[in-house]
Amino acid sequence: MESAIIGGGCFWCVEAILQLRNGVEAVVSGYTGGQTENPSYKDICTGTTGHAEVVRVDYDETKVSYKEILELFFEAHDPTTLNQLGNDRGTQYRSVIYYTDDQQKATAEQVKELAQSWYDEPIVTEISPVETFYPAEDYHQNYFNQNPAQPYCFHLIRPKVEKFKDKLGD
Repeated sequence: MESAIIGGGCFWCVEAILQLRNGVEAVVSGYTGGQTENPSYKDICTGTTGHAEVVRVDYDETKVSYKEILELFFEAHDPTTLNQLGNDRGTQYRSVIYYTDDQQKATAEQVKELAQSWYDEPIVTEISPVETFYPAEDYHQNYFNQNPAQPYCFHLIRPKVEKFKDKLGD
């Protein structure tokens, strides 16, 4: 089992889309990249912790590659807006890939370069070494699947999930 840690705005949306991919065994919403130890969602929302909302994607590398996970990541959000994804604004919503080793870093840089050809504006996704990953509170886990009628989920996440269900054919 391998892991990828990525942030593309609200972790509920990233989680919901990546759960659709064959070979993804688990997606855990959480926080990383900042200076505050054991941050809470309330802490993150202040924008002062330095952390980003991220997901840790645990996947079976015999079914899906790190490169494929990152390609889906770049398709699933707008990586050209700095510290903003839709109506979510602040450094906690930044587009970011956290790598665990030199191979992940090299792959992230290659996929970012490839993805640039998909966008007119420059990609602002940061690529940084992972530090400590802090899982988010239990109520954030598997959020979309447990709260599909919640307005944010229904109006913002559901259309993306439907698009990727069709695309992935799963």
